[in-house]
Amino acid sequence: MVVCIAEKPSVARDIASVLGATSQHQGYLEGNGYQVTWTYGHLCTLKEPHDYTDMWKHWGLGSLPMIPPRFGIKLIEQDSIKKQFAVIERLMRNADRIINCGDAGQEGELIQRWVMQKAGARCPVQRLWISSLTEEAIREGFENLHEQKDYDPLYMAGLSRAIGDWLLGMNATRLYTLKYRNQNNRQVGASSVLSIGRVQTPTLAIIVNRQKEIDNFKPEPYWVLSTIYRDTLFTATKGKFMKREEGEAAFAEIQDKPFEVTSVSKKNGTEKPPQLFDLTTLQVECNKKFSYTAEMTLSLIQSLYEKKVTTYPRVDTQYLTDDIYAKCPQTLNGLFRIKVAGVAPYAELIRPLGGKALRKSTKVFDNSKVTDHHAIIPTGVVPAGLTDMERNVYDLVARRFIAVFYPDCKFSTTTVEGKAGEVKFKAAGKEILEPGYRVVFAKQKKDTPEEPDTAAADSSDDNAAEGLLPTFVKGEQGPHKPTLTEKKTVPPPYYTEATLLRAMETAGKFVDNDELRAAMKENGIGRPSSRAAIIETLFRRNYIRRERKRLVPTATGMRLMDLIREDLLKSPELTGIWEKKLRDIEHRKYDAAQFINELKEQITDIVNQVLADNTNRKLELDAE
Repeated sequence: MVVCIAEKPSVARDIASVLGATSQHQGYLEGNGYQVTWTYGHLCTLKEPHDYTDMWKHWGLGSLPMIPPRFGIKLIEQDSIKKQFAVIERLMRNADRIINCGDAGQEGELIQRWVMQKAGARCPVQRLWISSLTEEAIREGFENLHEQKDYDPLYMAGLSRAIGDWLLGMNATRLYTLKYRNQNNRQVGASSVLSIGRVQTPTLAIIVNRQKEIDNFKPEPYWVLSTIYRDTLFTATKGKFMKREEGEAAFAEIQDKPFEVTSVSKKNGTEKPPQLFDLTTLQVECNKKFSYTAEMTLSLIQSLYEKKVTTYPRVDTQYLTDDIYAKCPQTLNGLFRIKVAGVAPYAELIRPLGGKALRKSTKVFDNSKVTDHHAIIPTGVVPAGLTDMERNVYDLVARRFIAVFYPDCKFSTTTVEGKAGEVKFKAAGKEILEPGYRVVFAKQKKDTPEEPDTAAADSSDDNAAEGLLPTFVKGEQGPHKPTLTEKKTVPPPYYTEATLLRAMETAGKFVDNDELRAAMKENGIGRPSSRAAIIETLFRRNYIRRERKRLVPTATGMRLMDLIREDLLKSPELTGIWEKKLRDIEHRKYDAAQFINELKEQITDIVNQVLADNTNRKLELDAE
């Protein structure tokens, strides 16, 4: 008998249907030589400190660092889990072959391997690796099963991540709680624990550091000289005047002098369609457009995946492999047939693409940019019964997919330079010549108001604006209306979930360029699939709070960061290096044992440093 194990009952039913395993039993389905069972996500977890030795049952500084000689796993203490595991254990011990049908990613590999280890499975194991749950994808996956050993590096990366999180989280949390909590809270409870995590603490540091920049910011006045000539705003090319006297002198110089156009230049340019979504860019877009939290977006796109209408969501690439290209017309045909309230939202967008070869851009199709899974795209299955929120997310994914086959947007930028006296001015305007891919997004809702993404918040000073300019001729002159406007520098913006996700992706550095940001993903903090949970953990710990779309640290969060002096615990850059090593383990470029040994040494150093602190510092906790 062949035993297939999926990560959820719903996925098991989809697989069983394709395999012909239609006979229902308690905890599994059977038929056609297959038994298809399931987990409920994690059934097993790493053992807790007290499982190793009685000495670690009670919190004490003398027992730190806690470093087990060998890490072990145990079944999670829940009746439903114990009941389902008993079914899995019985099936696996009698199996001739096992097919691991867990989610095709690092976490999915870890979940299923632990269950197989705990169940004592001894028979050969194969791996089903698919990117969508359509019947076609499942059939194709079973026709191309892989050997389990091919995914050993993926498992070792997941195991190293789990052990690393245990080593740092268990030790640092006990260390800081016992050393620095207020002595009034003598009992260790949820409300008095100072939670420290490998990813959550540097993420909190990003938010706290931004808050300190804002708190310490001192606005400075500056003056901008501009003038209106022929109903067009021209701004002095000198930029800001930091002294009023300088601005007034320049204003006086031009006030009674005519404005003269010194040059008119026009430059044509192109704008490529936006790239397909990975999980982070989808979460960013949903936060900007719909104010969905990262966790909410992950839940919605996971639901769309399980409904077979989009592909595997927990991905960190925005590219497709070449073999997907041949399937794209079929996917577009599925989108063409979609109707919402009797209206086909994509039919008119797809019609121009019919009857000819689809565009194949290297910004979309690149085998070298895809490892385990490709970007999130529609499957071509016509959605049914979607909620409004699911439909919003699906619409974003669908339009991105359609847009990549459209031509570039062509535009013309006109720059007009002029002068009044010796003061030079400039104005620029952008004219769309051929909208290209922009027609795909023409009727989408505008983004909800949000904080600007950069520290350069005074964007009103930008000269370039998307709009037509009147026709100007070099040498023309005429009257103008100059103004000298006083402004003030502004602090960097608060983080929103969208901008925080970007910061986590690039280890706390602001990067606006798509290609550069993609290059920095290797050193981001957290995995795309875990970042939403990390942000929610910070809320749950009362370390941050929301003020509209802003993410603001609480007093507890601020004080905790001031308390931590060990850069290893709170540095996004150092955490990014850890993440890079974990990715290298996955790609056979780094040794898992070396990673764990390095962490053990680092944890020991941190414990010794904190224990040597004689400052008697304490942290006052806020009421939750």
